[in-house]
Amino acid sequence: MSARQHGRARQVPPPDDDADRLYTIGELADQLAVTTRAIRFYEAKGLIAPARRGVARSYARRDRARLKLILRGKNLGFTLEEIAQYLMLYDADPTQITQTQMLLARVERAIEDLQEKRADLDRTLRELRDIRGGCIAHLKAKDPSTRSGFKG
Repeated sequence: MSARQHGRARQVPPPDDDADRLYTIGELADQLAVTTRAIRFYEAKGLIAPARRGVARSYARRDRARLKLILRGKNLGFTLEEIAQYLMLYDADPTQITQTQMLLARVERAIEDLQEKRADLDRTLRELRDIRGGCIAHLKAKDPSTRSGFKG
């Protein structure tokens, strides 16, 4: 069974990126360590549009590149709407200036958000350590037998 069937992430080295190469949904899923269901979901959302041959999907190099952008965006915390905007700009602007400006603004916001979360985590950890210290001090004062059992 393949990695996508077991639900495990497995990277398979991509074959030569031939400009005319077509991929099956299974090949893309294996190469990008996602499920075929995820690929179909992105297709249903209009983020990728593979060619159809009957019921079979054929993914071109462009589809593969778009899927990689989608996965990277999701991994970085972008919403599907943001990813869709990014892909529209990618298609519309050959200079990629507007796209890059949009990406830069989103990255700046993400950095600010993560820095705020880090500060919140640091503050919470300090408070918890203070509480832990108070608990240990209280227990040591009330029960001398516990003096060696705590990290101070």
